[in-house]
Amino acid sequence: MPLKSLLVGADAHTQEVLHGVLHDLNMAMHECADFTSAAARLASESFDIVIADSSDKESATWLFSGLRKSKQNKATLVIALLEGESNVRSMFAAGCNFVLYKPISAERALDSLRVARGLLKQEKRRAKRVRVHGKASISYAATQDVPAPLLDLSEDGVSIRSEKKLLPSCKVYFQFNLPGQVSLVRLSGDVVWQDDNGRVGLRFAHVPQTSRRVLNDWLKANMAGEKSSVTAGGSSQHSSEAPAGLGLLSVSAADRREKARHACHLSADVYRAGTTIPNRCTLSDISTGGCYVETTAPFPPGTALEILVRTQALKLHIAGTVQTVHPAFGMGVEFMVKTPEHRKQVEQLIACAAQVGISV
Repeated sequence: MPLKSLLVGADAHTQEVLHGVLHDLNMAMHECADFTSAAARLASESFDIVIADSSDKESATWLFSGLRKSKQNKATLVIALLEGESNVRSMFAAGCNFVLYKPISAERALDSLRVARGLLKQEKRRAKRVRVHGKASISYAATQDVPAPLLDLSEDGVSIRSEKKLLPSCKVYFQFNLPGQVSLVRLSGDVVWQDDNGRVGLRFAHVPQTSRRVLNDWLKANMAGEKSSVTAGGSSQHSSEAPAGLGLLSVSAADRREKARHACHLSADVYRAGTTIPNRCTLSDISTGGCYVETTAPFPPGTALEILVRTQALKLHIAGTVQTVHPAFGMGVEFMVKTPEHRKQVEQLIACAAQVGISV
Protein backbone atom coordinates (compact mmCIF):
# COMPACT_ATOMS: atom_id res chain seq x y z
CA MET A 1 0.00 0.00 0.00
CA PRO A 2 1.57 3.36 -1.02
CA LEU A 3 2.28 6.06 1.53
CA LYS A 4 -0.25 8.89 1.56
CA SER A 5 0.77 12.55 1.24
CA LEU A 6 -1.13 15.85 1.36
CA LEU A 7 0.14 18.92 -0.52
CA VAL A 8 -1.19 22.25 0.80
CA GLY A 9 -1.25 25.65 -0.93
CA ALA A 10 1.39 24.89 -3.57
CA ASP A 11 1.81 26.80 -6.83
CA ALA A 12 1.49 25.11 -10.22
CA HIS A 13 5.26 24.56 -10.67
CA THR A 14 5.63 23.00 -7.22
CA GLN A 15 2.60 20.77 -7.81
CA GLU A 16 4.05 19.53 -11.08
CA VAL A 17 7.51 18.77 -9.63
CA LEU A 18 6.22 17.07 -6.48
CA HIS A 19 3.61 15.05 -8.36
CA GLY A 20 6.37 13.48 -10.46
CA VAL A 21 8.70 12.90 -7.51
CA LEU A 22 6.00 11.38 -5.29
CA HIS A 23 4.85 9.15 -8.13
CA ASP A 24 8.41 7.89 -8.62
CA LEU A 25 8.59 7.12 -4.89
CA ASN A 26 5.24 5.28 -4.97
CA MET A 27 3.61 7.86 -2.70
CA ALA A 28 0.01 8.90 -3.38
CA MET A 29 -0.47 12.70 -3.53
CA HIS A 30 -3.64 14.52 -2.47
CA GLU A 31 -4.03 18.30 -2.66
CA CYS A 32 -5.70 21.15 -0.79
CA ALA A 33 -5.62 24.68 -2.16
CA ASP A 34 -5.72 26.43 1.23
CA PHE A 35 -4.94 25.83 4.90
CA THR A 36 -8.56 25.90 6.10
CA SER A 37 -9.64 23.04 3.85
CA ALA A 38 -6.42 21.19 4.69
CA ALA A 39 -7.14 21.45 8.43
CA ALA A 40 -10.66 20.08 7.88
CA ARG A 41 -9.33 17.15 5.88
CA LEU A 42 -6.59 16.40 8.40
CA ALA A 43 -9.20 16.27 11.15
CA SER A 44 -10.89 13.30 9.48
CA GLU A 45 -8.16 11.56 7.45
CA SER A 46 -4.74 10.12 8.23
CA PHE A 47 -1.73 11.07 6.13
CA ASP A 48 1.86 9.88 6.27
CA ILE A 49 3.34 13.16 5.01
CA VAL A 50 2.04 16.73 4.86
CA ILE A 51 3.85 19.18 2.53
CA ALA A 52 2.76 22.79 2.94
CA ASP A 53 3.77 26.07 1.31
CA SER A 54 4.85 28.16 4.30
CA SER A 55 5.11 31.59 2.66
CA ASP A 56 2.23 32.55 4.96
CA LYS A 57 4.08 31.93 8.23
CA GLU A 58 1.03 32.48 10.45
CA SER A 59 -1.18 30.02 8.56
CA ALA A 60 1.56 27.41 8.33
CA THR A 61 2.30 27.66 12.06
CA TRP A 62 -1.41 27.32 12.82
CA LEU A 63 -1.70 24.21 10.62
CA PHE A 64 1.44 22.52 11.97
CA SER A 65 0.56 23.22 15.60
CA GLY A 66 -2.95 21.84 15.12
CA LEU A 67 -1.55 18.81 13.35
CA ARG A 68 0.68 17.93 16.30
CA LYS A 69 -2.31 18.09 18.65
CA SER A 70 -4.58 15.89 16.53
CA LYS A 71 -5.15 12.20 17.20
CA GLN A 72 -5.20 11.33 13.50
CA ASN A 73 -1.92 12.88 12.40
CA LYS A 74 0.20 13.84 15.40
CA ALA A 75 3.05 11.57 14.21
CA THR A 76 2.80 12.65 10.55
CA LEU A 77 6.03 13.86 8.91
CA VAL A 78 5.68 17.53 8.01
CA ILE A 79 7.64 19.28 5.24
CA ALA A 80 7.60 23.08 4.95
CA LEU A 81 8.14 24.81 1.58
CA LEU A 82 10.08 28.05 2.12
CA GLU A 83 11.35 30.86 -0.11
CA GLY A 84 14.25 31.78 2.19
CA GLU A 85 15.96 30.80 5.41
CA SER A 86 14.41 33.43 7.70
CA ASN A 87 11.52 31.23 8.88
CA VAL A 88 13.42 27.95 9.28
CA ARG A 89 13.61 28.02 13.08
CA SER A 90 9.96 29.01 13.52
CA MET A 91 8.84 26.20 11.21
CA PHE A 92 10.84 23.63 13.18
CA ALA A 93 9.45 25.07 16.42
CA ALA A 94 5.92 24.70 15.03
CA GLY A 95 6.51 21.00 14.43
CA CYS A 96 7.85 20.52 10.90
CA ASN A 97 10.45 17.80 10.27
CA PHE A 98 12.02 18.91 6.96
CA VAL A 99 12.21 22.03 4.79
CA LEU A 100 12.38 22.37 1.00
CA TYR A 101 13.39 25.67 -0.57
CA LYS A 102 11.56 27.27 -3.48
CA PRO A 103 11.80 27.16 -6.41
CA ILE A 104 11.53 23.41 -5.94
CA SER A 105 13.94 21.27 -7.95
CA ALA A 106 13.17 17.64 -8.71
CA GLU A 107 16.63 16.55 -7.55
CA ARG A 108 16.47 18.24 -4.12
CA ALA A 109 12.84 17.16 -3.59
CA LEU A 110 13.70 13.57 -4.49
CA ASP A 111 16.60 13.48 -2.00
CA SER A 112 14.53 14.88 0.88
CA LEU A 113 11.42 12.80 0.20
CA ARG A 114 13.46 9.64 -0.17
CA VAL A 115 14.82 10.26 3.35
CA ALA A 116 11.30 10.97 4.64
CA ARG A 117 9.94 7.79 3.06
CA GLY A 118 12.76 5.77 4.64
CA LEU A 119 11.97 7.18 8.07
CA LEU A 120 8.28 6.41 7.68
CA LYS A 121 8.91 2.84 6.63
CA GLN A 122 11.25 2.31 9.54
CA GLU A 123 8.64 3.71 11.91
CA LYS A 124 6.05 1.23 10.59
CA ARG A 125 8.05 -1.33 12.50
CA ARG A 126 7.11 -4.84 13.43
CA ALA A 127 9.35 -5.00 16.48
CA LYS A 128 7.24 -5.10 19.62
CA ARG A 129 7.69 -2.29 22.13
CA VAL A 130 7.97 -2.94 25.84
CA ARG A 131 6.96 -0.27 28.33
CA VAL A 132 9.80 0.80 30.57
CA HIS A 133 9.42 3.72 32.97
CA GLY A 134 12.60 5.25 34.32
CA LYS A 135 15.31 7.79 33.64
CA ALA A 136 17.96 8.04 30.95
CA SER A 137 20.73 10.61 30.77
CA ILE A 138 20.88 12.20 27.31
CA SER A 139 23.22 14.56 25.44
CA TYR A 140 22.60 16.24 22.09
CA ALA A 141 23.91 19.24 20.11
CA ALA A 142 25.30 21.64 22.75
CA THR A 143 23.25 20.12 25.61
CA GLN A 144 24.90 17.70 28.00
CA ASP A 145 23.62 15.15 30.53
CA VAL A 146 19.89 15.95 30.73
CA PRO A 147 17.56 13.53 32.58
CA ALA A 148 14.84 12.15 30.28
CA PRO A 149 12.08 9.69 31.23
CA LEU A 150 12.05 6.42 29.24
CA LEU A 151 8.64 5.39 27.88
CA ASP A 152 9.13 2.22 25.82
CA LEU A 153 11.85 0.17 24.19
CA SER A 154 12.33 -2.18 21.22
CA GLU A 155 15.21 -3.76 19.31
CA ASP A 156 15.21 -0.81 16.89
CA GLY A 157 14.62 2.22 19.05
CA VAL A 158 13.26 3.88 22.16
CA SER A 159 10.81 6.62 23.03
CA ILE A 160 11.55 9.19 25.71
CA ARG A 161 10.04 12.41 26.99
CA SER A 162 11.99 15.64 26.50
CA GLU A 163 11.22 19.09 27.87
CA LYS A 164 13.03 20.71 24.93
CA LYS A 165 12.38 20.48 21.19
CA LEU A 166 14.94 18.29 19.43
CA LEU A 167 15.97 18.92 15.84
CA PRO A 168 14.78 16.46 13.20
CA SER A 169 17.49 13.85 12.60
CA CYS A 170 19.38 15.15 15.65
CA LYS A 171 21.91 12.66 17.04
CA VAL A 172 21.22 11.86 20.71
CA TYR A 173 23.59 9.97 23.03
CA PHE A 174 22.01 8.29 26.04
CA GLN A 175 22.58 5.74 28.78
CA PHE A 176 20.41 3.88 31.29
CA ASN A 177 20.14 0.75 33.41
CA LEU A 178 17.48 -1.91 32.77
CA PRO A 179 15.82 -3.84 35.62
CA GLY A 180 17.83 -6.90 36.59
CA GLN A 181 20.83 -5.82 34.50
CA VAL A 182 24.07 -4.62 36.08
CA SER A 183 25.66 -3.39 32.85
CA LEU A 184 24.88 0.15 31.76
CA VAL A 185 23.34 0.55 28.28
CA ARG A 186 25.21 3.22 26.30
CA LEU A 187 24.22 4.07 22.72
CA SER A 188 23.30 6.77 20.23
CA GLY A 189 20.15 7.35 18.21
CA ASP A 190 18.55 9.66 15.65
CA VAL A 191 15.37 11.65 16.30
CA VAL A 192 12.56 10.41 14.04
CA TRP A 193 9.58 12.27 15.47
CA GLN A 194 8.45 14.45 18.39
CA ASP A 195 4.95 15.48 19.40
CA ASP A 196 3.60 18.48 21.33
CA ASN A 197 3.53 16.49 24.56
CA GLY A 198 7.31 16.11 24.46
CA ARG A 199 7.35 12.45 23.43
CA VAL A 200 10.35 11.72 21.20
CA GLY A 201 10.90 8.65 19.01
CA LEU A 202 14.54 7.69 18.44
CA ARG A 203 15.91 5.11 16.05
CA PHE A 204 19.12 3.42 17.25
CA ALA A 205 22.16 4.54 15.24
CA HIS A 206 25.19 3.06 17.01
CA VAL A 207 24.86 0.35 19.66
CA PRO A 208 28.10 -1.10 21.06
CA GLN A 209 28.19 -4.90 21.21
CA THR A 210 27.95 -5.05 25.01
CA SER A 211 24.90 -2.77 25.08
CA ARG A 212 23.25 -4.72 22.25
CA ARG A 213 23.61 -7.95 24.22
CA VAL A 214 22.08 -6.34 27.33
CA LEU A 215 19.17 -4.96 25.29
CA ASN A 216 18.45 -8.24 23.51
CA ASP A 217 18.59 -10.30 26.70
CA TRP A 218 16.26 -7.93 28.55
CA LEU A 219 13.77 -7.64 25.68
CA LYS A 220 13.67 -11.42 25.21
CA ALA A 221 12.94 -11.89 28.90
CA ASN A 222 10.21 -9.23 28.97
CA MET A 223 8.44 -9.77 25.62
CA ALA A 224 6.53 -12.86 26.72
CA GLY A 225 5.07 -11.52 29.92
CA GLU A 226 5.15 -7.77 29.57
CA LYS A 227 3.70 -6.02 32.59
CA SER A 228 1.85 -2.76 32.39
CA SER A 229 4.65 -0.96 34.20
CA VAL A 230 8.34 -1.83 34.38
CA THR A 231 10.77 0.20 36.43
CA ALA A 232 14.12 1.01 34.83
CA GLY A 233 17.24 2.00 36.64
CA GLY A 234 17.62 -1.11 38.78
CA SER A 235 18.40 -0.91 42.48
CA SER A 236 20.26 1.97 44.04
CA GLN A 237 23.52 0.04 43.84
CA HIS A 238 23.11 -0.21 40.06
CA SER A 239 22.38 3.48 39.60
CA SER A 240 25.38 4.39 41.70
CA GLU A 241 27.58 2.63 39.18
CA ALA A 242 26.46 4.84 36.33
CA PRO A 243 28.94 7.51 35.25
CA ALA A 244 27.87 11.07 35.86
CA GLY A 245 27.99 12.14 32.22
CA LEU A 246 27.89 11.02 28.64
CA GLY A 247 31.14 12.54 27.47
CA LEU A 248 32.92 9.15 27.40
CA LEU A 249 30.28 7.00 25.76
CA SER A 250 31.57 3.82 24.14
CA VAL A 251 30.79 4.98 20.61
CA SER A 252 32.99 5.79 17.67
CA ALA A 253 35.34 8.73 17.93
CA ALA A 254 33.35 10.39 15.13
CA ASP A 255 30.29 10.70 17.39
CA ARG A 256 31.92 11.74 20.67
CA ARG A 257 31.64 15.15 22.26
CA GLU A 258 34.52 15.18 24.71
CA LYS A 259 34.85 18.98 24.82
CA ALA A 260 32.39 21.44 26.31
CA ARG A 261 30.60 23.41 23.61
CA HIS A 262 30.07 27.18 23.84
CA ALA A 263 27.28 29.10 22.12
CA CYS A 264 28.29 31.62 19.45
CA HIS A 265 27.11 33.17 16.18
CA LEU A 266 29.92 33.74 13.70
CA SER A 267 29.68 34.08 9.93
CA ALA A 268 32.13 31.91 8.02
CA ASP A 269 33.02 30.70 4.55
CA VAL A 270 33.25 26.90 4.41
CA TYR A 271 35.08 25.16 1.59
CA ARG A 272 35.23 21.51 0.66
CA ALA A 273 38.96 20.72 0.90
CA GLY A 274 40.70 21.22 -2.44
CA THR A 275 38.02 23.54 -3.89
CA THR A 276 37.69 27.32 -4.12
CA ILE A 277 33.89 27.54 -3.96
CA PRO A 278 32.77 29.22 -0.70
CA ASN A 279 29.63 28.22 1.18
CA ARG A 280 28.34 31.00 3.40
CA CYS A 281 27.49 29.48 6.80
CA THR A 282 27.14 30.30 10.48
CA LEU A 283 29.09 28.75 13.36
CA SER A 284 26.61 28.29 16.20
CA ASP A 285 28.78 26.62 18.83
CA ILE A 286 32.51 26.06 19.32
CA SER A 287 34.86 24.04 21.47
CA THR A 288 38.57 23.31 21.26
CA GLY A 289 37.60 20.07 19.54
CA GLY A 290 35.10 21.25 16.95
CA CYS A 291 32.10 23.38 16.03
CA TYR A 292 28.57 23.22 14.68
CA VAL A 293 28.03 24.75 11.24
CA GLU A 294 24.51 25.88 10.36
CA THR A 295 23.82 25.40 6.66
CA THR A 296 20.88 24.20 4.59
CA ALA A 297 23.19 22.05 2.45
CA PRO A 298 25.54 20.15 4.80
CA PHE A 299 28.33 17.99 3.36
CA PRO A 300 28.35 14.21 3.86
CA PRO A 301 30.09 12.71 6.94
CA GLY A 302 33.83 12.34 6.43
CA THR A 303 34.14 15.36 4.13
CA ALA A 304 37.33 17.36 4.73
CA LEU A 305 36.65 21.10 5.10
CA GLU A 306 38.43 24.42 5.33
CA ILE A 307 36.68 27.04 7.49
CA LEU A 308 37.52 30.71 6.94
CA VAL A 309 36.48 33.34 9.51
CA ARG A 310 37.20 37.01 8.84
CA THR A 311 37.00 39.87 11.34
CA GLN A 312 38.47 43.36 11.32
CA ALA A 313 41.48 42.09 13.23
CA LEU A 314 41.83 38.46 12.18
CA LYS A 315 41.63 36.08 9.24
CA LEU A 316 41.52 32.49 10.51
CA HIS A 317 41.83 29.29 8.48
CA ILE A 318 40.82 26.10 10.34
CA ALA A 319 40.70 22.60 8.87
CA GLY A 320 38.09 20.08 9.95
CA THR A 321 36.13 16.97 9.05
CA VAL A 322 32.34 16.55 8.99
CA GLN A 323 31.26 14.13 11.73
CA THR A 324 27.46 14.40 11.97
CA VAL A 325 24.83 15.74 9.56
CA HIS A 326 21.33 17.15 10.19
CA PRO A 327 19.68 17.44 6.72
CA ALA A 328 18.64 21.00 5.78
CA PHE A 329 19.93 22.37 9.10
CA GLY A 330 23.67 21.88 9.65
CA MET A 331 26.62 19.65 10.46
CA GLY A 332 29.01 18.92 13.32
CA VAL A 333 32.67 19.42 12.42
CA GLU A 334 35.73 18.09 14.23
CA PHE A 335 38.78 20.34 14.03
CA MET A 336 42.06 18.96 12.70
CA VAL A 337 44.28 19.99 15.62
CA LYS A 338 47.66 18.39 14.96
CA THR A 339 50.16 21.13 15.75
CA PRO A 340 50.55 23.99 18.24
CA GLU A 341 49.74 26.37 15.38
CA HIS A 342 46.43 24.59 14.73
CA ARG A 343 45.60 24.79 18.44
CA LYS A 344 46.43 28.49 18.47
CA GLN A 345 44.04 29.10 15.57
CA VAL A 346 41.19 27.37 17.39
CA GLU A 347 41.87 29.37 20.55
CA GLN A 348 41.88 32.58 18.48
CA LEU A 349 38.53 31.59 16.98
CA ILE A 350 36.95 31.10 20.40
CA ALA A 351 38.47 34.39 21.62
CA CYS A 352 37.13 36.09 18.48
CA ALA A 353 33.59 35.02 19.32
CA ALA A 354 33.99 36.48 22.81
CA GLN A 355 35.32 39.78 21.45
CA VAL A 356 32.25 40.38 19.26
CA GLY A 357 29.95 40.04 22.23
CA ILE A 358 28.98 36.36 21.99
CA SER A 359 28.61 34.36 25.17
CA VAL A 360 31.42 31.80 25.08
